[in-house]
Amino acid sequence: MAGHFISFEGGEGAGKSTQVRLLAEALKAAGREVVATREPGGAPGAEAVRALLVEGEPDRWEPLTETLLHVAARHEHVRRTIGPALARDAWVISDRFADSTMAYQAYGLGVARTIVAELNRLAVGTVRPDLTLVLDIPVEKGLARASQRQGNETRYERMDRAFHVRLRAGFLDIAAREPDRCAVVPAGGEVEDVHTAIKQIVSRRLGVAL
Repeated sequence: MAGHFISFEGGEGAGKSTQVRLLAEALKAAGREVVATREPGGAPGAEAVRALLVEGEPDRWEPLTETLLHVAARHEHVRRTIGPALARDAWVISDRFADSTMAYQAYGLGVARTIVAELNRLAVGTVRPDLTLVLDIPVEKGLARASQRQGNETRYERMDRAFHVRLRAGFLDIAAREPDRCAVVPAGGEVEDVHTAIKQIVSRRLGVAL
């Protein structure tokens, strides 16, 4: 059975990590091999870059420098994890992919979209999600959720509200521009309700019974 590549996107506190885990469990129960991964990260070198990106002060990097770091990590992720998994027909579920760099660094931080698009093209080649689930949540609710998580607050969570407003608008614009690939999932409700909506979308679009 051929595998598929699913990416989860959304702002801080949208619940992506939880929904990645639940979808991976559902697909495994349906008999699929699943590789659940994340960005930045997902491969040894990419995980090393992750620490540079999520730790420190919000202004640690110039926006273009930050973009280059994300894209470098993504290239490692694609070459060492995503590509090999897809080659053996596994299902890959990634907590963030290229849309996050477009949303965070272009819409959020002002790097030209053409630059981000070209860098992403160089990093990923022809690898592209079959389905992108954009988990949408109001900014204040998402940040409140994120603040309740265990662990240190990330650089991105500490960025100002205006950044997060631009970020949410960016994800919604990306989804509107590519409706064949993207599906927006309201993520402010109960975890199980969001999971049910996601399973319905995955089943309908990718032809797997969940």
